[in-house]
Amino acid sequence: MRAFMWFLGLVALGLTAIALLTYPAWLLLHPHFDFPFHRIGERIGMLALLGGFLAVAPRLQLADRASLGFGLARRAFLAELGLAALIGTVSMLGVVAMMSALGLLDWSALRSLSAGALAKLIVLRALSALTVALIEETFLRGAMHTAIARQSGPRAAVLLTALLYAATHFFASYHIDAPQVTPWSGLALLAGTLHAFAAPLSILDAFLALFAVGVVLGGVRVATGNIAACMGLHAGWVWVMLIAHAASTPRNDAPLRFLLSRFDGFVGWLVFAATLAMALPLWRFYRARGVCTPRPSGAA
Repeated sequence: MRAFMWFLGLVALGLTAIALLTYPAWLLLHPHFDFPFHRIGERIGMLALLGGFLAVAPRLQLADRASLGFGLARRAFLAELGLAALIGTVSMLGVVAMMSALGLLDWSALRSLSAGALAKLIVLRALSALTVALIEETFLRGAMHTAIARQSGPRAAVLLTALLYAATHFFASYHIDAPQVTPWSGLALLAGTLHAFAAPLSILDAFLALFAVGVVLGGVRVATGNIAACMGLHAGWVWVMLIAHAASTPRNDAPLRFLLSRFDGFVGWLVFAATLAMALPLWRFYRARGVCTPRPSGAA
């Protein structure tokens, strides 16, 4: 559990930096740049997290490609990533089709998009999905999984990374307009970022769905020994979800509206059920493929 505590400490470091450093940074930057207060806070949190990780990576023996999940040869890594992205895209398209068939989504916004705007949306959301997958999978299923698995075994690594993965999705973007910024706004920004946890039952469906997704990705990590497939699946799922978010809205009058979470209007009980349904087939598929990374030095 020591490795898990190190990573919890890194997250706490990022949140503390948001509370303490955003206002001083805003004072320095705002006279010259029109950066929103919350955007400065987000960047400070990310930089603090990155700096903290770079500082502890050698101590945790994570300063090599294999430990970060990139030990597979480049060509094989890209091939596995591409295949997994296809699987992720197709499977999430199936989930969206199910939502539409149940009358849960209103696609009126899609009709207002021109062909060029739709193409731009698809490309930009693909880039966003790949970026999200690269960052999250490198940190969670790469470094964090490796560190925990060495100390506590792969099962603990899967469960604990899934727990943190789910929790961090409820860090909200909280806006404070420039005229309302005060020396206490850093603390207000932190409180706003974490406000979803004040009503845990309201996010239970989304939390369980995201936890299940994290477990599936962790299982794929164990089966393959690297994060190529994790990145691809993650990117494919996020890509379809981002497009659906932009082109549709939840139908609040639908009889089965409860299947979509109130948190983001998408990830809820339906996604939870779909994730459970695909968990075993995906794990068996990747275990049978046997595309593994040589065990890094120091692994248990």
